[in-house]
Amino acid sequence: MPVYVPPRKAVRRMHRINVNMPELETVEEMTVRQQRDQGNQSSENIVSSISKFADDNLTLVRNISTGLAVVGVIVIARSIKLTTTFQAVSEIPARFIERNVSLRGKVHSITERGLKVEHVPIYLPVLSGILSNKQGVCKSPMLVHLAGVELTPEGREWLQKNLAQTVWLKLISREDDILHCLVSQSRQGSMFSCCMNEEVLRLGLARSAPVVGVRPDSPLYWRLHKRLHRAEVKAERKGRGLWKEDSLWERASKAVRDSALFRLMRRILKRT
Repeated sequence: MPVYVPPRKAVRRMHRINVNMPELETVEEMTVRQQRDQGNQSSENIVSSISKFADDNLTLVRNISTGLAVVGVIVIARSIKLTTTFQAVSEIPARFIERNVSLRGKVHSITERGLKVEHVPIYLPVLSGILSNKQGVCKSPMLVHLAGVELTPEGREWLQKNLAQTVWLKLISREDDILHCLVSQSRQGSMFSCCMNEEVLRLGLARSAPVVGVRPDSPLYWRLHKRLHRAEVKAERKGRGLWKEDSLWERASKAVRDSALFRLMRRILKRT
């Protein structure tokens, strides 16, 4: 029996019809699509409800945001002791010294033992009154040494005349009741500060000394040593302060006074 073969045009037409016909959706796919549409619709409803509530209660939302921000600032300020007044060297947290934190201070006096400095915390309007827990307590100054510096009597006199009342103390180390710091103050008419440790060395009013409380093999020790040694070398090269050399006439006069012949002549003159 002969087999019927459709013409090519009919085959092409049937293929085109099959391609253009959409695939039938199964029951499972229909259920998933409906659930997805319901989820999207519920999410849109939640977002629109929140937006509507925020629009209707804009002042309340702003107050809540402000309150949360203030609480966050208070928590952070308490944790880092931003407004705490330190009455003694032992009250300063160890992490402050390890991180070489800078504290603001008020100079009371300059003695042979060092500087008497009162800690003055950072003032924040409103927050300082809330966070302060030492109101009415008598403030006691702390003893501060210039780190890596051995002052001469002339150096102490110079500090008494030139050291500002408000200074910044960069904590280097702590030894019993003594703070070893880099003491700096603002330059007059300048935005930059002046490190008094380097300044007294640069003027020949002090000698460099080992940095107490810092390991000699630590990077901090060598950074400080390099800075202070550079300032001392400048004073030595320029003959300032204790590095000042006597003139030729002064050296000759001193040599004559110290000679045995001169002492003998003085004795003879005294007897006559």
